[in-house]
Amino acid sequence: MGKEQMTTEFLLGKLSEAKVHFERALDCKHTEFDDLYPYMIEHPQFFWYKRYVAWSELLTIVKLCNELDIDWKPVFSGQQTEYIDRRVMSSKVLDEWYEKNDSKEHVGG
Repeated sequence: MGKEQMTTEFLLGKLSEAKVHFERALDCKHTEFDDLYPYMIEHPQFFWYKRYVAWSELLTIVKLCNELDIDWKPVFSGQQTEYIDRRVMSSKVLDEWYEKNDSKEHVGG
């Protein structure tokens, strides 16, 4: 397996992990962030910050994919791709990340 193929597979794997991390944060489920900062659960701003951290991770990996010409868009719905392209995590992103007609369940666990 060539180095380029390994890089592509590696980054797409990391992208999938970042998507799951963001979706778990959206759904207020446990992430590794909870383990790093357990005291923050007591603070009201915790869930917003946790989502921001997950969103930033997702955007960082997308940026790397773009720089390496790796097509990241098939991992996401069209609507999610638009949100990522805009880069701003707004209330619309938080409220409408999962498409209304999407039959998929939210992240398990």
